[in-house]
Amino acid sequence: MKIFRSIGEHAAEIAGAVRECMAILGETTVEFLLVPFNPRRFRVRDFMLAFERASFDALPVMSGVGFLLGVILAFQSAAALRTFGVESFVANLLSIALFRELGPLVAAILLAGRSGSAFAAEIGAMKVDEEIDALVTMGLRPVRFLAMPRIAAAMVAMPAVTIFVELAGLVGGAIVLKMMRVPGAVYWAGVISAADVFSIVLGLAKAVVFGALVALVGCTAGMRTRSTADGVGVAATSAVVGGIVAIALADGIIAVICNFWGV
Repeated sequence: MKIFRSIGEHAAEIAGAVRECMAILGETTVEFLLVPFNPRRFRVRDFMLAFERASFDALPVMSGVGFLLGVILAFQSAAALRTFGVESFVANLLSIALFRELGPLVAAILLAGRSGSAFAAEIGAMKVDEEIDALVTMGLRPVRFLAMPRIAAAMVAMPAVTIFVELAGLVGGAIVLKMMRVPGAVYWAGVISAADVFSIVLGLAKAVVFGALVALVGCTAGMRTRSTADGVGVAATSAVVGGIVAIALADGIIAVICNFWGV
């Protein structure tokens, strides 16, 4: 009975988190729609600070991981394609994989581990210190002051860092193929021929969706922080795990839709 009780409690907790996440998403959407009528509702200073942390501060890590990803993919795929004497097609493989799938996916996972946890910890600390309750008491909406700038910053930052991840991966692949005596002109010609406009746009659109999900899950975890000794730590952990799960689900849904449309 204890096992079933534990499963039920975890299911109820997950359902509550999803319900609160949807509520914050709806309230944030309403706040975004009201911004054109009153631009002062949007806190530009908080947006710029969150954007700097999610983009410029993360570039070294993002670029390094992207470079290593390109090196690993190039080595692994070239080892198989060399058997058929077509290792030059590694450029096409890297281009399609990075622009359509791996670029936004890796960038989103890193954003969840770096910025999603930070959003949850910041808002969670405010929740523990009763600062959010003070905002509610003064008649101010916490979502407008805390969630909206962070979600907007993540949505804008993700396409930018995704481009750096993809370019770093392509550079890594170029270095590997250069070691295998594949001319650089042949490599970059293969990259350009495989990188069509739709693949690039699809990857950047995925990046925007993933960024919104990471920030939304992180802010929700922060809002749900409990006033206990490990409350902030649990919120940060929930933000990372929930963000990665949300990214995987969204990526799967987008893949099914693309397959259904034949693109």
